[in-house]
Amino acid sequence: MSRPMAIRTATTSHCIPEEPNPSPRSVAPSLTYSSSSSDEPEEPQLPRKRRASTRLISQNAADVQRLIGEPGTNLIEKCCGGGCCMAVTKNDKLTFERVPLPDNDAYRALQLNVGLIPTTLSSVPELPAKTVCLLPIKNDTPVPSSTDSVVSVTSNSDSIDFTPHPTTEAHEIDTKIHPPNFVQPHPPYNVYSARIFSARELTKPGAEKRTYHFDLDVTDYPEELGVDFKVGGAIGVSAPNEASTVDSLLDLLLIPRFQRNRKVLLKTESGRWPTVWGDEQPRELITTRRDLLTWCSDIQSYPPTKPLLRLLAEYATNPDEKKVLLYLCSAEGQGVFCDFRTGPHVTINQLLTAFPSSKPPLDHLLSQLQQLMPRFYSLSNDPHESCVPAAGCSRLIEIAVTVHESPNWTGSARTGVGSGFFERQAQAFIAAEARGETPDLRVPMFKGLMANPLAREFVSDGPMLLIGAGVGVAPFRGFVQRRLKNANCANKVWVLQGVRDSLLDELYSGEWGVHESEVKKVVQSRGGKGGEGGKKYVQDEVRAQADLVWWIVNSLDGRVFVCGSSQGMGEGVESALVEVAMKKGNLSKDEATEFWALKKEAGQYIAETW
Repeated sequence: MSRPMAIRTATTSHCIPEEPNPSPRSVAPSLTYSSSSSDEPEEPQLPRKRRASTRLISQNAADVQRLIGEPGTNLIEKCCGGGCCMAVTKNDKLTFERVPLPDNDAYRALQLNVGLIPTTLSSVPELPAKTVCLLPIKNDTPVPSSTDSVVSVTSNSDSIDFTPHPTTEAHEIDTKIHPPNFVQPHPPYNVYSARIFSARELTKPGAEKRTYHFDLDVTDYPEELGVDFKVGGAIGVSAPNEASTVDSLLDLLLIPRFQRNRKVLLKTESGRWPTVWGDEQPRELITTRRDLLTWCSDIQSYPPTKPLLRLLAEYATNPDEKKVLLYLCSAEGQGVFCDFRTGPHVTINQLLTAFPSSKPPLDHLLSQLQQLMPRFYSLSNDPHESCVPAAGCSRLIEIAVTVHESPNWTGSARTGVGSGFFERQAQAFIAAEARGETPDLRVPMFKGLMANPLAREFVSDGPMLLIGAGVGVAPFRGFVQRRLKNANCANKVWVLQGVRDSLLDELYSGEWGVHESEVKKVVQSRGGKGGEGGKKYVQDEVRAQADLVWWIVNSLDGRVFVCGSSQGMGEGVESALVEVAMKKGNLSKDEATEFWALKKEAGQYIAETW
């Protein structure tokens, strides 16, 4: 017997109940409508007995400090994850000075608690190596292979081929709307340019988050290794940095406008950049400075690192700014650096604005910036039933995108790379249609392997419970569409949808099929007026539907799917499922946790959270 089976036998086989008594109308439980539904102090432990061969010299931190004096290092309680958990504390051997700090809004928004700075700093990292080089193209410079080149210098054709298949023929690419050919998230296939067939906003004015629906035309998407779009599958999107943000960065680096779109020879020493998932090797590519910052480098999603700050310090001409940047890199500034990384979100544009005298060369800066990675979005429809007769049976895939916003130092909201791109495309599409135009707007995407957990574990039979909140419920719409096509499965799928306010942000209301009222229940977290319908979360409904949950997960081919944010909803649902197992299976908390771990291993409990 394999180990997982042995564990299951030892912990849960004695407490899995029989299927609940069926009602006269159905063989399975139905969604019930329910209303909403101190730690003890630990005993002091006796000191562990000492071995006779040892001599006790201390029992606490005070004893240690009395023996060795002021400690040389101090553990930071809130680690930033950047290897900065040890901070040098003040001692009598250090001398300090007060350095004038930058006087601008960008610096003040960093909220750096910089006081006196030691005159001598230790453990300052070396200047990071420059692994990227940008060279001007001479007339006699040979053009690299077309598979790595952005554009062909010999092709004069006006037609554009966005077909994602390996090719040795170069094509002119409009990099304002499509990434260069060398950006290959799914090698050896190129990124596909999907036309937006339609776009609309799913949420109503007043919703806390804006969510948009997109129909993407993939009629001409070629086959890749026999992999087709799947129910619950996710597509990758190569979203660009916003054009105005790229222009601002180029302005901050004092790069003349006539150079920004001029072709240059890019040389890299090693790695995959800028290809995303190409082979790790040195490269020589023809590209432009703007394309590298637009499609290849992430300039807003990652917290600053010490090598990046060390780079800015190297090229800072103001001695006070250089001192502050070096202090953040040093052992003495570890605590401030840790707070810096875990504090307000910082972009490279804000850093360069906060320290205006630092103008690092673009190629050296590109050596430190992270790769701009594709974003993934789950399909919200059954891709096998997406023919549009009015459009000549165009094949469409559907996705839903929620806009993620965070405060920006300028006072306006800053959107994520992917969600911000989709919102700009949706607003442009809606505005064009309002003017009576037929817009030709594109989304650079690729199909990939369609091997995400939702697509991999979807089955055509067996009871399913689909639990989602916010945009996490979108892929379940495709599940329901596929299931309701089979009459035998109409009573074997249930949806618990968590929303803040059903009048404002319930996604796809009325678009789940003719049995929507029977298979879906909406749970609102925003309480009603006058104490009616108080605040309730989707995890509360999981507890209320304990009979249904327990029957599904213990049925043949039964599956429980969870999709949504890991913070709040994901953690809450997982805790509720453990409580259901404890209640219905008479298990301890550890046994219930192990029960769901075994179900996840068996493919009956699938959680896709972010």
